[in-house]
Amino acid sequence: MPELPSPEADVLSFGPFTLKPRERLLLRGAETVDVGARAFDILAALAASPNEPVGKNELLARVWPDMTVGEGSLRFHMANLRKALGDGRDGARYITTLPGRGYCFVATVARVRRGTVSSPDPARQRTNMPNRPPLVLGREEDSRTVRQVLASRRFVTIVGPGGVGKSTLALDVAHDLASHVDGAVLFVDLSMLGDADLVAVTVASMLGVQGDADDVAATVIEALRGNPSLVVFDTCEHVIDAVAIFAGRLFAETSDVLVLATSREPLKVEGEQVYRLAPLACPDASTPLTADAICRSPATRLFTERAVSSGVRLATDEAAAALIADICRKLDGIPLAIELAARRVEAFGLERTAALLQERLSLTWTGARDAPARQRTLHATLDWSFGLLAEQDRTVLRRLAVFVGSFTVDAALAVCTDESLGAEALFASLDSLVAKSMVAARPVGAMVRYRLLDTTRAFMLQSPGPEADRSAVSTRHARHVLAWLEETGAEWSRLSNVAERARHLSGLANLRAALDWCFGEHGDPTLGRRLAAKAGPVFLAMSLLSECHRWTERALATLDPASRGTRDEMHLQSALGVSLMFTRGGTQAACEALVRSLDIADEAGASLDQVQVLGSLQMFHLRTGAFRVALRYAERCVALADSQSDPGAAAMARSILGMSFHFAGEHGRARTELEAALAAAPRSKRTSTLYLGLDGHVLAGAIMARTLWLQGYPDQAVDRARRTIAEAAAMDHALSLCIALGWGISVFDWVGDLPALEEHVDRFISRSAPNAFAPYLEVGRGWRGVVAIRRGETAAGVAILEESLAKLHAMPYELLSMPLTLALILGLMHSGRSPEARALVIRTMEDAETHGDLCSMPELLRMKALLALEDEAASRDRAKDLLRQSLALARQQGARGWELRAASSLAALRAEAG
Repeated sequence: MPELPSPEADVLSFGPFTLKPRERLLLRGAETVDVGARAFDILAALAASPNEPVGKNELLARVWPDMTVGEGSLRFHMANLRKALGDGRDGARYITTLPGRGYCFVATVARVRRGTVSSPDPARQRTNMPNRPPLVLGREEDSRTVRQVLASRRFVTIVGPGGVGKSTLALDVAHDLASHVDGAVLFVDLSMLGDADLVAVTVASMLGVQGDADDVAATVIEALRGNPSLVVFDTCEHVIDAVAIFAGRLFAETSDVLVLATSREPLKVEGEQVYRLAPLACPDASTPLTADAICRSPATRLFTERAVSSGVRLATDEAAAALIADICRKLDGIPLAIELAARRVEAFGLERTAALLQERLSLTWTGARDAPARQRTLHATLDWSFGLLAEQDRTVLRRLAVFVGSFTVDAALAVCTDESLGAEALFASLDSLVAKSMVAARPVGAMVRYRLLDTTRAFMLQSPGPEADRSAVSTRHARHVLAWLEETGAEWSRLSNVAERARHLSGLANLRAALDWCFGEHGDPTLGRRLAAKAGPVFLAMSLLSECHRWTERALATLDPASRGTRDEMHLQSALGVSLMFTRGGTQAACEALVRSLDIADEAGASLDQVQVLGSLQMFHLRTGAFRVALRYAERCVALADSQSDPGAAAMARSILGMSFHFAGEHGRARTELEAALAAAPRSKRTSTLYLGLDGHVLAGAIMARTLWLQGYPDQAVDRARRTIAEAAAMDHALSLCIALGWGISVFDWVGDLPALEEHVDRFISRSAPNAFAPYLEVGRGWRGVVAIRRGETAAGVAILEESLAKLHAMPYELLSMPLTLALILGLMHSGRSPEARALVIRTMEDAETHGDLCSMPELLRMKALLALEDEAASRDRAKDLLRQSLALARQQGARGWELRAASSLAALRAEAG
């Protein structure tokens, strides 16, 4: 028999456990597990030779070498050991009994040289991976090969028939490779996705990046580029074209991202290495079988383990071994089919199970000869398993198929129960279905989430059932999703990382399914409008702007006279307007949608809703350069917000009013509003931020930094800019950080801190690019032109600024363009292009007067004066007059920063004149 590990032996690791023979220590994570001396010796003996039978007599001799004991003692300590390990709990299997023979340790064991065991740093676990599969039988060589190919070639697709174990193998490989990419593993479960257009959008949402509606894939690639990581695309076949394009680009456009996919067919793109996963090996039909041979064959080992774990005591003679091997061969070694069959042995016995399987498969093959053989086999197995269910279990399984992804027992109660099926009946059927492997159960914290296997759900959706029941279940499902939105809606705007988003992704998939049904042929458009209205803020918070546009537009198309002017239309129009504003710019359609939403809110007297839409309209007009119009909306927004008992809405309203006063050149009033916003309590759950998608506290702090410099407090301005940037970075919210950086950059420029300016410009661009914030990215590129001019590279800087400003004006985006325009004017002057600079000053001043962008007017007057000095036709008196105008306006605005510059220029001019 195998010897117990010596004191110098390797440390053994399996599941969550670490076995240290020298210290006689068993650990679960960092906690010691007390199993007793005899049980420890039993475990050490079995774990030393995994997947090999160990006889009872051998164990007795090894554990009790100096005494004679009976098998009762062995069984007693074995029971205690299994209890300590949690053997059989939540699907975990470690020790299998071989009736009449002994025991076999079936968990995967990793041997680690002494001194190399280390615990992972929780802070570095950056993944949304499900837990490692508790038992992966017969896939050791497959796992090793995939790891090697993936490490050397970077792109592997595991291909095989449904139920063969592709996802299990991919997850096993991902866990093994996690340490090689510093824990950066993104597990993309595509089984919940019904729309191929959403593949890249789904990944972007999981990463927490905001994408350009025209090329979200580029956003994701930019976010991942330069960061060693592993992306797993699981279950690609139903969206294979979209995944192929996306995965191919991800591989081609990065150098340190590993791509692992699972699919029933290859993606067929450049660089892909296809690994065809074969079914589990079965014993040769011509070879006589024994219990030992059953333990060595992966397929029969799986069958035996699953049957025994369900409470069956299998015979160990050659006849039983032959039946098991025959069943596995008939199922083509497909793990899912083998597990389903093994679970039936308890009810029907081994011989009858084999007979039923033969009969049912024969019937099913007829009429399906054009389908691939393994697909026929899996479908037949599912059909057979469904036929063995009690009628009540069939009804429950059919109803559960409405869920996309995982669901809770509360969700099942809400959707599956009615007058004909009560809660107790549902609980009984759910337990039965879990026991029969028709429904998977997975612990998540203190609760359990259930899920139909993908093949099972697909089979159920294709199976005939009463149309009335399907309609009723779909209606209850949509209502359940609506209730879920009402319960969790306020949380979405604060989700900021992969782990937090992962908790809600199945809910998002169910939302899409419910919307699809509601607006489908047999759906309920009234319920669909309510869903879409509640979903709008969720889509915006998750940066799913194109989806928000799609569903709100589709819902609005179903409006009838009775539903026009309702709160649902109000919220739909608001969400449509915001999504259009960010995806298509300052379009008329966006403005019309927001105005329509405001009209409904005004008519209904819904003050808080008015605040929300007014905030959106203020933002729309600021972005398009209509600063006076934006100010009117901001003033109205504050007046309404102050009448509400919502500190969050009031704070946001004062932030945007302070921003409007800032552009109007009313810096004292701007500071008053901004200080009020910064002093306000944390935002409430009901606030306009749900629609604007940004943090009001960060916005106020960013504008306050510029206001402080303009009022003559440069040190305070720099401190406020740095604190706001740090606050936004701590939130891990890309849009808020870009707002803080975009406004703070000008402060570093104004105080002449070139290193800080360059550092923050680079940071601004690095955060804007992967999130596809096109206006911010162009502003950042313009600031690189400013940096070039400050470094004396005037010609290059001017060229960059001209290109960036042209693009910003075309968007249109005018919110942060003025500092770039001022820098361009100086650059043109210093490069001998004064006529162009003069024309640009005049044009900019006219636009500023027309639209109310008066903040920089004193500086524009100063530059006009400097240009007048270069114009032979102009006199020094004209320049002095312009500088006096600049001084007067700066004093009127309270802009001591501009006042000091104008005074310095005027003093220099007087000094030259003697």
